[in-house]
Amino acid sequence: MTDGQPDVTSGDPAVAHGRTTETPAGFRSGFACFVGRPNAGKSTLTNALVGTKIAIASSKPQTTRHAIRGIVHRPDAQLVLIDTPGLHKPRTLLGERLNDVVRGTWTEVDVIGVCLPADAKIGPGDTYLVSQLAALPKRPTLVAVATKSDLVSSDRMAQHLMAIQALEENLDIAWASIVPVSATAGAQLDVLADEIVTLLPEGPMLYPDGEITDEPEATLVAELIREAALEGVREELPHSITVEVEEMGLRAGRPEGKPLLDVYASMIVERDSQKGIVIGHRGTRLREIGAAARRQIEILLGTPVYLDLKVKVLKEWQRNAKYLNRLGF
Repeated sequence: MTDGQPDVTSGDPAVAHGRTTETPAGFRSGFACFVGRPNAGKSTLTNALVGTKIAIASSKPQTTRHAIRGIVHRPDAQLVLIDTPGLHKPRTLLGERLNDVVRGTWTEVDVIGVCLPADAKIGPGDTYLVSQLAALPKRPTLVAVATKSDLVSSDRMAQHLMAIQALEENLDIAWASIVPVSATAGAQLDVLADEIVTLLPEGPMLYPDGEITDEPEATLVAELIREAALEGVREELPHSITVEVEEMGLRAGRPEGKPLLDVYASMIVERDSQKGIVIGHRGTRLREIGAAARRQIEILLGTPVYLDLKVKVLKEWQRNAKYLNRLGF
């Protein structure tokens, strides 16, 4: 993991990363993203294809707040997947900025996978999203992904695929392919990866072999803490929680072979009443969040972790440009 990000529009990212090995003939490389309404399975699908957890997933809408890149390494290709927030009707300045992230990503990628969950009918939100893609001046190649295939019968899936096909004529688009998948069951993931790779241009590796994301570790840690905080909270609270990692580093003076990573972080909410909900009765909720987050951080980084977790209030931070800039939005 590195802090640097290759430029997807100009130059050679492989050179920037110091890559010197020769690219095999016919090697393909490029960028793709998954889009869809909230809770369409985008982050779960990204994690499944990358083979490890780089994007948090939750049943809460608007879970994803950053464009996080995950790298799929294959002998014949390198596919960079960009996990983006769900396009939605914004109610705050944060919402507007998240939509800007989504639309900005559309201009960078070679392929867009449109996630249309099989356990729900195609609705106005899906139609609106696809119509926005159809209106792009330079449209990436579109692949329809029927997610959550494990949740429906074969008859229901057939109806769903026909409805996806009908979007072509209704919205003046053309699917390069339509692929049913289940990220949780691992069904058809190889088929989807193959389909996307065939649509990438020939080119060199964009990242060093073995690198799975270019996100800073502090960003990934903050996201894992937020994921733990989202579990079991009230409907109005998820949008109001963000996490700031204030300090992170290996503790000095530890015995060789027994490292300990110190993480000092704050969960940030908008009101004092929300702070009470996150802390819970006598701190029980806060301890649960800390324990769950610590386990996930240790899995991600492969080292024992000491997590110091606090809760702070920043009044109406989602609507305050100064706060948003400070928090990296």
